[in-house]
Amino acid sequence: MRIAAIGLGSNVGDRLGALRRALSLLKGKDAEILKKSDVFETPPVGLTEQPKFLNACVLIKTSMGPQLLLAQLKEIEAAIGRQDRGRWGPREIDLDILYIDDLVIRDGELEIPHPRMHERAFVLVPLSQISPQWRHPILGKTVEELTKEVSLSGIIRIITL
Repeated sequence: MRIAAIGLGSNVGDRLGALRRALSLLKGKDAEILKKSDVFETPPVGLTEQPKFLNACVLIKTSMGPQLLLAQLKEIEAAIGRQDRGRWGPREIDLDILYIDDLVIRDGELEIPHPRMHERAFVLVPLSQISPQWRHPILGKTVEELTKEVSLSGIIRIITL
């Protein structure tokens, strides 16, 4: 069994409903949810002229390998109705593998740990609630340490997921 951290985000439609539906669908995909972060409202990154996001993270236990987990997350996104609006565009749901144990994978389609997670407060703040001591296998820093290195401007705790 593997432990994986999944980042969830939504800024189109029923944002909180999309996060909750994603969790519900994830449970049916060989994923036991171990921990859930709070939900945070966060400003968009990259393409800033769009609605604010709701973001959260979950820790799961699964027997799925990285490629299968990625495929399952893409299926969940499709089931929720994610539309392709380009890189960093608005989205009904976004599900990202942040890490799986201490694996390092760089194969073009899949990068684990997530290649920009250490730069993103919208990932690190919720992840620090559920996995503060996980150590980034490339950077050698814990989530707690990485969180102290990013700006927390504009991030507001909304509700428990």
